[in-house]
Amino acid sequence: MSKPSLTVGLVGYQFMGKAHSNAYRQVNRFFDLPMNVRMKTICGRTEDKVKAAADTFGWEGYVTDYHEMLADPEIDVIDVATPGNSHCQIVCDAAAAGKTIFCEKPIGNTLEEAEMMHAAVMTAGVKHGVFHNYRKIPAVALMKQMIDSGDLGEIHHVRAVYLQDWIADPQFPLVWRLDKSVAGSGSHGDLNSHLIDMARFLVGEFEEVSGHMHTFVKQRPIAGEIDDKMGAAASSEMGDVTVDDAVLVLAKFRSGAVGTFEATRFAYGHKNHAKIEINGSKGSVIFNVERMNELEYFNAEDPEGRQGFRTIQTTEAAHPYAGQYWPPGHIIGYEQTFMNWVADAVEKSSETRKWISL
Repeated sequence: MSKPSLTVGLVGYQFMGKAHSNAYRQVNRFFDLPMNVRMKTICGRTEDKVKAAADTFGWEGYVTDYHEMLADPEIDVIDVATPGNSHCQIVCDAAAAGKTIFCEKPIGNTLEEAEMMHAAVMTAGVKHGVFHNYRKIPAVALMKQMIDSGDLGEIHHVRAVYLQDWIADPQFPLVWRLDKSVAGSGSHGDLNSHLIDMARFLVGEFEEVSGHMHTFVKQRPIAGEIDDKMGAAASSEMGDVTVDDAVLVLAKFRSGAVGTFEATRFAYGHKNHAKIEINGSKGSVIFNVERMNELEYFNAEDPEGRQGFRTIQTTEAAHPYAGQYWPPGHIIGYEQTFMNWVADAVEKSSETRKWISL
């Protein structure tokens, strides 16, 4: 008997659109899911580009107005992978149309937008989830298991940094991620949101926070045509940078743990250094996205003279998600994190619950 389908419409075709498309195309090849993912329609405002994206990524068709997807009774899911300034309207419209909604982070550009979006999905009673794909890295999921099982004891510290250098050159052009009216924020929403989500996933909710944001380069060359790798050609005209280049946060968790968070796009030598360390009364774990298949673990209960950080290669079938792919030692990468997210979403979309807790 053939499986039912979960039919998807995707809004957006650049960096995240490519990542999501690849996940939908590949997920049924690696996971035995209760439903097959059907890639029906992709949406973008520029017809020639969205048509090319549909052909390249494997979508059945394309539209230039997302309302056409909302009116399509075959489409079950609306995936929003656009810049942040369009999230709120698309999500609210999709909720009113009764669609399941997957949305890229950050949810909205303001607290007011996020609250509007949450109210819309709750009022409509539709399933919904946010694409925080770092939760789906095997090493991070293993950290969660270790914390929940008490391997680290009482959690004392969360120490997290996210370091990139892609805009450290002051001549790097003024792409949309540096425009608050489009992106909402800079390193905080783009990078620190990943750290915040991982901390909430691993340790729980925040109780108190304080922070500081800073912008190092106030003006940049206005961007020409933008590519799908977050770059663009630079023009001779200058424009104002309206987002933060770096953010620092001090936090206290409801559990009593304390945390520090730093995110910057001005750390030369770091391309995607997202590192989180958890210290507990019985040990510590450290994870870095640039070493995605490794988890460092220190067990304070090891005997004297035998203590030290050990490296766990999280590529075995015993590790979350890893067993769906290759034999032990054959690493997985960034693209698989989106596939793991989609696999969980498909599993939960087949259930009756209205909230997709991913």
